[in-house]
Amino acid sequence: MAHGVHDHQGRLPVAQAAVLTLPAPSQAKDLRPRLTALDSLLCGAFAGAVAKTVIAPLDRTKIIFQVSSKRFSAQEAFRLIYCTYVKDGLLSLWRGNSATMVRVMPYAAIQFCSHEQYKRQLGSYYGYQGKALPPFPRFLAGSLAGMTAAMLTYPLDMVRARMAVTAKEMYSNIMHVFVRISQEEGVKTLYRGFTPTILGVIPYAGITFFTYETLKKLHTEKTKRSQPYPYERLAFGACAGLIGQSASYPLDVVRRRMQTAGVTGSCYSTILGTMRAIVTQEGVIRGLYKGLSMNWVKGPVAVGISFTTFDVTHGLLLKLHQMGYFIH
Repeated sequence: MAHGVHDHQGRLPVAQAAVLTLPAPSQAKDLRPRLTALDSLLCGAFAGAVAKTVIAPLDRTKIIFQVSSKRFSAQEAFRLIYCTYVKDGLLSLWRGNSATMVRVMPYAAIQFCSHEQYKRQLGSYYGYQGKALPPFPRFLAGSLAGMTAAMLTYPLDMVRARMAVTAKEMYSNIMHVFVRISQEEGVKTLYRGFTPTILGVIPYAGITFFTYETLKKLHTEKTKRSQPYPYERLAFGACAGLIGQSASYPLDVVRRRMQTAGVTGSCYSTILGTMRAIVTQEGVIRGLYKGLSMNWVKGPVAVGISFTTFDVTHGLLLKLHQMGYFIH
């Protein structure tokens, strides 16, 4: 009898242990594959490279007009593209694109990756973990992501602007630009235009990410589909790019003038001084908004391609993780 009771008491804890070791539904859900920061970095780098390569000729043309006193028009812009093609060949339209890739791949990688991290942290702080953020944190996550990327990659943006507006004979490659600027103008020159860049990226990145995330959220609520189709993502990204770039464009012009002052013979040292000089010499619309119409063509295309490529690549990597192709 005592032996039977002892057996009964001995087996009970084993049964309880077996029950207790079963994972709770919420715990089991957490075991599903999640993408790492490295995955987001790779997706972001690829998205940035694709988008910038597509619009590189238009981007180079825009920079040339931004840093000169020439009056901008669509006809003049396309005439410049055609003359460049006739004089230097088709590939000359992508001059400076290698510097753009060196800059934009880490920039886009850091921006998209940090945006995912900021969304997660802000979601946790505001109590929206795993859900769409409310408006202000949604804007804040985008602004912080843009600032993080800009601060870490700024000298590369400076180099890219110099290569875009100079002849091939002046700078032979990216390292040559770094060396010549450092020797002839000082290392501090690599950060000329940094302040207007940061001031411009706060509204630009904030509005762009806010608009894109908001449109995706409204789409999900209206269609009951968790993910938009690729062409819908392109449209959402295009809207986001159009609004974001229009809001921050004057600071983009100021940034380019300050970055290229060393090779254009101009003397731009402060944001307000540069703005005052541009407005005095060229006017508000023709100066601070020079090239904006071209930006309305290239900007939405670039942002749409960038967001779409990132989301599609992100989703593809997640599926590959779920199928067991990658192990963290």
